[in-house]
Amino acid sequence: MTTTTQPMLDTYPKSINLDRGKLAAAIDALIACAEACTACADACLSEDTVADLTKCIRTNLDCADICGTTARVLSRHTGYDATISRSLLDACATACKACGDECGRHAGMHEHCRICADACRACEQACRDLLAAIR
Repeated sequence: MTTTTQPMLDTYPKSINLDRGKLAAAIDALIACAEACTACADACLSEDTVADLTKCIRTNLDCADICGTTARVLSRHTGYDATISRSLLDACATACKACGDECGRHAGMHEHCRICADACRACEQACRDLLAAIR
């Protein structure tokens, strides 16, 4: 999938104290996860068993918000603060793990939960990879 993330990072006029490839991969994973979680929550709301999916919906929405915020913060580099980035990436990895686990519990019955769980696991790994590069 081609995104504008890497080209935008490549054109940033100042130095970035992070590996631009890992940064782009994390931002792309965050955006994809936010979209998957939002769509999964919406699909859960359309299921006949919606009452059984309350925790899944809440976890999806929390994860989507955290991923979206983290992607936006990581896309800004002027006045960069590594402490904020580390905190957000750590929170995001935690949210992605929780959401991936919750969606994983429903993946056998709901394909949207399986897709979301996969996106969450990929995003969690991308966050951890970037965290390792920052530390």
